[in-house]
Amino acid sequence: MSAPAEAVTPAAQPPPGVLSQIPTPAYVYDLAEVRRNHRALRAALPADSGVYYSLKANAHPSLLRVLREQGASPEVCSSGELEAALGAGWPAAEVLYSGPGKRDQEIEQALRAGVRHFSVDSPHAIEQLDRIARRLDVRAQCLLRINDDQPVRGQGLAMTGVASQFGADTQWVLQEPARFAGRPHAELVGLHLYMGTNLAEPEALLGQFDRSLRTAKTLRTVLAEHGVRLRVLDLGGGFGAPFASAGERIDLSALRPGLTALLDEELPDRHDDGTRIVFESGRYLVGTAGVLLTSVLDVKRSHGKDVVVLESGINHLGGMSGMRRLPPLNPQLVPDATGSAAPRPDVLDALVTGPLCTPLDTWSRAAKLPALRPGDVLVVPNVGAYGLSASLIAFLGHPLPLEAVIDGDDPGSVPETTRIHLTRTTVPAEAGTTLGVK
Repeated sequence: MSAPAEAVTPAAQPPPGVLSQIPTPAYVYDLAEVRRNHRALRAALPADSGVYYSLKANAHPSLLRVLREQGASPEVCSSGELEAALGAGWPAAEVLYSGPGKRDQEIEQALRAGVRHFSVDSPHAIEQLDRIARRLDVRAQCLLRINDDQPVRGQGLAMTGVASQFGADTQWVLQEPARFAGRPHAELVGLHLYMGTNLAEPEALLGQFDRSLRTAKTLRTVLAEHGVRLRVLDLGGGFGAPFASAGERIDLSALRPGLTALLDEELPDRHDDGTRIVFESGRYLVGTAGVLLTSVLDVKRSHGKDVVVLESGINHLGGMSGMRRLPPLNPQLVPDATGSAAPRPDVLDALVTGPLCTPLDTWSRAAKLPALRPGDVLVVPNVGAYGLSASLIAFLGHPLPLEAVIDGDDPGSVPETTRIHLTRTTVPAEAGTTLGVK
């Protein structure tokens, strides 16, 4: 018999009394935590810099609205994300449209909507933007994304220094700078240097920003010989956050002094020449603002192993499971509405699965959990980023979770719930796709 186990409440988890009001399965987002995260990130960055929110982390309308109110700008990678950003109230002029490959239709749609800032990854992408902007008789500005010569240590996921769809290799730009000098309707105004993602230590972040600034300084000199004046440096981000495990936002308070010193050293004239420094963040801003609630459907023993079957699997919280990026997920028992739960003496070394008809639908093979029974409600903390929208939501057609929004800054507010509906319709191929999310 193992020692007694009690339910644990993660630091950023909404109160049990709030969670008990929400049907399962459900994602629950706390707008107050989004505000706190934004304030923490702003305090960690130079005061005169800008922040883009990467919608790929979570494009829920309520989260977007709060981030717009806090002063973040939107970074989008698709027509769907652009629609979400505009729907949240951002003017098209604030949008940065990035991504390693864009269809002509997407660029035209964005330009017609008023988007004028794009990240490009190659001479072809510059020429494509110029061609479409010229046809529409508008002028666009672009940031050239750079794939630097070597990766930076400490990356959670390498975005540079390897063969990649992201950006133009530094050496390529140095060898053929004229090809990257912009076009009449697609002016090159800056560089986009995103080295890596999910970095948990200020030292690692400073290391990548140092590398980016030195590369930018070199490229700036070379491109200036071809009439390019770079006045925007997008240094990316990579600000980490806990995922699907208990924990609070990462303390980045030590970042601002070191980053300000780097900027003063590498770009001492940035204030005089009007160079704008911007950063990007997704998971740091919303990761700790969301939890997933899910109920236990079955508990059994199989070949000497405790097996817990949940109503949510990799279809509801798959993360990047399709790309083998899903860590073991160990959900926790939700306390009752009073904030406590009776101790349960047995601790399971459990196989935790979802309800899908595939053995791949596994969250953990050795989860430490109290003895569970059907009907218990579990919570997975810190899944406000790369949760529902990054999962296998179409697989097997199970109902999708609710998405509930609460505001910890307004304790009397009632949770607002919505549900994404996945529909299949038959339409002519030229009219659109056959699978839509609405």
